[in-house]
Amino acid sequence: MVIGKNDDHEEELLSLKELIENSRKIVIKIGSNTLSTDKGEVNLHAMHNIVDQLVEWMKGGKEIIIVSSGAGICGVGAINKWFRRKDMNYKQALCAIGQVELMMAYKELFKEYDYHVGQLLLTRDDFNDHSRNLHIRNTLFTLVDEGVVPIVNENDTVSVDEIKIGDNDTLGALTANLWGADLLIVLSDIDGVYDKNPKEHPDAKIIRQVTDIDELKRSISTAGTNRFGTGGVVTKIEAARRVNEFGIHMALLNGKKEDILRKAADGREEGTVFYG
Repeated sequence: MVIGKNDDHEEELLSLKELIENSRKIVIKIGSNTLSTDKGEVNLHAMHNIVDQLVEWMKGGKEIIIVSSGAGICGVGAINKWFRRKDMNYKQALCAIGQVELMMAYKELFKEYDYHVGQLLLTRDDFNDHSRNLHIRNTLFTLVDEGVVPIVNENDTVSVDEIKIGDNDTLGALTANLWGADLLIVLSDIDGVYDKNPKEHPDAKIIRQVTDIDELKRSISTAGTNRFGTGGVVTKIEAARRVNEFGIHMALLNGKKEDILRKAADGREEGTVFYG
């Protein structure tokens, strides 16, 4: 299913395989659902599989920035308490603990391939302030130029409503725009955008290509979110809008599938592509 493609431009849309092949600067947003098991525990096997694929891309000449959720889940996994607490102080405390665990996991996984990682914890104010914006951009360029993998997350321990970005789909889009990426890939627990919730409607149809986001939103039902993620499909669509406005393509893929990036690059897996 295609949304928004005019007949006049039928030949112009590249496949996901071609987009990956043509992209040198890629931001990978990894959702909390991708990094957790169905029981809400940290899935180290999934993390290792993703890192292995990204290293393969980097060795092939691509530059990678990771925007990673998962601090809360890692916090629960580390101390196994507070996960039922709704109080913001406990949620932020869990993220403070979990962020260390998350970065240690990435550090050890990339170390297997002789790569270093660097951490950036950001808030909305960092993107709204010109001086901070410039420093973030320079830091990203420096890390990537030196072969270090930047891992970006929201600074949940200090974020309140006034400065909170809100979800890492938006953070991924802001990072892609700031860095001038060629492609943003969002890894979630669904195969792409459907015309309605596939977990509730077996007859839901997947939408493979989108060139008109307003038409897409008119054409689908976006009710419901998944259990461990905060975003849902709406924030992913809005993230696509943000990067498309800067001429950056976005792909939504099922990060729970083994070797999903490798298979997408080989043309063996598809998702939903939003064309910038």
